[in-house]
Amino acid sequence: MNQRPLNRETVATTTHPVKILQFGEGNFLRAFVDWMIDIANEKGVTDSDIAIVTPRFRITPALETLQKQDGLYHVYLEGVKDGKPGKESRLVTSIADAFSPSADMERYESYITSPDLRFVISNTTEAGIRYEPEDMSGDNQATFPGKVTKMLHKRFTRFNGADDKGLIFLCCELIEDNGSTLRDFVLRHAAEGGLGNDFIDWVKNSCIFCDTLVDRIVSGFPHDTIDELKEELGYDDNLIVKGELYHIWAIGGDGYLKVQRELPLDKAGLNVEFMPSIKKFRDKKVRILNGSHTGMVPIALQLGCETVMDAFDNRDVNEFINTMVEREVLPMIDEERETLERFSAGILERFYNPYIKHQLKSIALNSLSKWEARNYPTAKDYYSLNGKRADFELFTFAALLSLYGPGSEFNAQDTQEHLELINQVWNDNDYRSTVAAIINSNIFTENFEEHIPGFIDDTARYLSEIRRNGMSGALKQFIESHKNG
Repeated sequence: MNQRPLNRETVATTTHPVKILQFGEGNFLRAFVDWMIDIANEKGVTDSDIAIVTPRFRITPALETLQKQDGLYHVYLEGVKDGKPGKESRLVTSIADAFSPSADMERYESYITSPDLRFVISNTTEAGIRYEPEDMSGDNQATFPGKVTKMLHKRFTRFNGADDKGLIFLCCELIEDNGSTLRDFVLRHAAEGGLGNDFIDWVKNSCIFCDTLVDRIVSGFPHDTIDELKEELGYDDNLIVKGELYHIWAIGGDGYLKVQRELPLDKAGLNVEFMPSIKKFRDKKVRILNGSHTGMVPIALQLGCETVMDAFDNRDVNEFINTMVEREVLPMIDEERETLERFSAGILERFYNPYIKHQLKSIALNSLSKWEARNYPTAKDYYSLNGKRADFELFTFAALLSLYGPGSEFNAQDTQEHLELINQVWNDNDYRSTVAAIINSNIFTENFEEHIPGFIDDTARYLSEIRRNGMSGALKQFIESHKNG
């Protein structure tokens, strides 16, 4: 083994002004945002380094390793690109500093009041953007919104409320309206903390809070293969982070054009899209990616598949899902067909990734509510537009009922009272009454039959075929009967 230590003495690096303050030292941000900034710096479309602080202002093992390695680490990506498996690695050099404010508050204040600072990036987990009353007089705010409020007030005071010293927030937390929710909480803290109307107006008018949607599977530190990867990379890197090749970052909200001008990551060849609102983009992603997952899982599990890759190695599952997306999902999304097909191809290509073991059982968690949120809107829109039922979507619903029903031997992880109700109303001699009882219960918020007449009859027929012929036979029969649309 001939591995060099990884630090800025063993690696020649270029420095840039620190324009980005990042709350979060975890794997995702390092394999996503920091990786992007590094590429954009290299291509000359940005000139920004990053200072990382821990969200709770505590010293963590990852922070200590970042400090030891002078902010350097490798991102190792594996996946499918243009139909072929591929790998790539990159030494990321965009992190100029990493520390805990609790250990060095003076250093923290030097960054938050720096004239160079322009962006704040965060991933404080879904629980990070929450509201709790805070004392804004000191420096001991417990929540992330409280810390942001205090930070902004110090910056506002330092620059006397100058319009050009506002900050742009890019929140990566996996909640809807992440940036606008943070903005609402900051304004609430400012009002309740008596920080003054001038400060509130400055936050409203000089700062931008973007809603964003991030997407990349990041598996993290490769414990099982770390020795081989260190040997391959030639460095004793204890912060290697693995992920998939695919990535997309949707950035939207008021001021998105300004953000695009100042942080033109799309000009670096990165899959970053700027838009007035990410709602349509989120809906598109949910219908294509998440809807395909939710529809596929109950079919594949009843065929004995364990992972997404197993499922897509099955020719019938592969054909079913691709045809469902092409015929029923994409036509219901209001966007240029060619653009949609490119987006869909990139999404579905991820299902063929041989490097990621995505367990179907984990995706199956809470499938009842997931199907209503991800698949039902397509079925409803399809009937509304065409006056016909979306057969593929209804087959996935029948497959879900079969998976959850008595005798499937699958241990469903879902709302217990809903699982009990399905078992109580189940009648193998009358699948129509079974489906009707489930549809008319309190499991779902919408009445499927009311919006899609014939929903119960078709679902009952598919359920009967699955239970009597087995999933393999029922799926083959369905595909054969739908060959010509």
